[in-house]
Amino acid sequence: MAKDYYQLLGIDKKASKEDIKKAFRTLAHKYHPDKKGGDEAKFKEVSEAYSVLSDDKKRAEYDAYGKTFAGAGPSAGGATGFEGFDFSQFGGADFDIDLNDIFGGFSDIFGGGRREQRGRDISIDIELTFKESIFGLTRRVLVTKDSTCNRCSGSGAEPNTKTKTCPTCNGKGQVVESRRSPFGVFSVTSPCATCHGRRVVPEKPCTHCHGSGVERREEEIAVFIPAGIDNGQVIRMTGLGEAISGGGPGDLYVKVHVHADKKFRKEGFNLVTDLPIKVSDALLGAEYSIDTLDGPTAINVPPLQSVDEILRIKGKGVPMERGRRGDLLIRVRVEFPHKLSREAKDLLSKLKGEGI
Repeated sequence: MAKDYYQLLGIDKKASKEDIKKAFRTLAHKYHPDKKGGDEAKFKEVSEAYSVLSDDKKRAEYDAYGKTFAGAGPSAGGATGFEGFDFSQFGGADFDIDLNDIFGGFSDIFGGGRREQRGRDISIDIELTFKESIFGLTRRVLVTKDSTCNRCSGSGAEPNTKTKTCPTCNGKGQVVESRRSPFGVFSVTSPCATCHGRRVVPEKPCTHCHGSGVERREEEIAVFIPAGIDNGQVIRMTGLGEAISGGGPGDLYVKVHVHADKKFRKEGFNLVTDLPIKVSDALLGAEYSIDTLDGPTAINVPPLQSVDEILRIKGKGVPMERGRRGDLLIRVRVEFPHKLSREAKDLLSKLKGEGI
């Protein structure tokens, strides 16, 4: 009888990846053969279930057919999905794994590895008028953040001085620390706290940043706002987040807030506005002056065929590539008078007699 992987992990078929990982982590700790009361058979079963359900392709195959076709599951001869990782190593033996934090979760143990250090991402908000959002612009903002030291350019060394091999890590940029866990003794590799992974230290540290290569300061950043941006959109500026010693900078995220306009609204690359006209103009036609984002312009309103027609002015909409623009759509609204004079009523009576 085929195994029910969801039942093995004690989760619902609609479980998220995070739910699957949490369930596996709990059961792996419970059944690990190196622990008192552990169960090697159960441990392999939950490992097999995790290897299938944590992989989108294998999970889809399993949900559809009750098995997978990618070398996992019961049909694969009991493979656990952690090919190349020998679980027998947990039987009390010591072994090395390159990790930032062995207790950070099974995703690090089973293939996650050590992540490259990078600075913190930061986010700011920018408010735009409707016109600014349509045509785009470059907005300069001041951001206070950890940035590369201007004096040493991030090296941490006083200008015109030499560097030497880091005495803490002997130029490796990393240090190894042994930690004991329920799985045995792990050798955890982490960036050197002295050289921050640079492998060298300055003979004379920078007097401005004290050798860290990073300083806290206010920095002016030019943010390019593309034409036609919508309210709530986010612009990612790679490498303009906070700097960090021995690693790359984070990113800057700019969230755009566009103020609504009383006259215009955006529909794709077109702009839409309303034009109220008189009943007589709707019947006979007339010339009107209307506002556009480029300035006022005159438009001829022909005799209307219906009370809700749309006129179009080409090239007055949202800028597109290659210098092209969308159109301005004018929704003509016929305004009916609230009160009529006696003379107006008499004229309308005559028009009614004409069949109008």
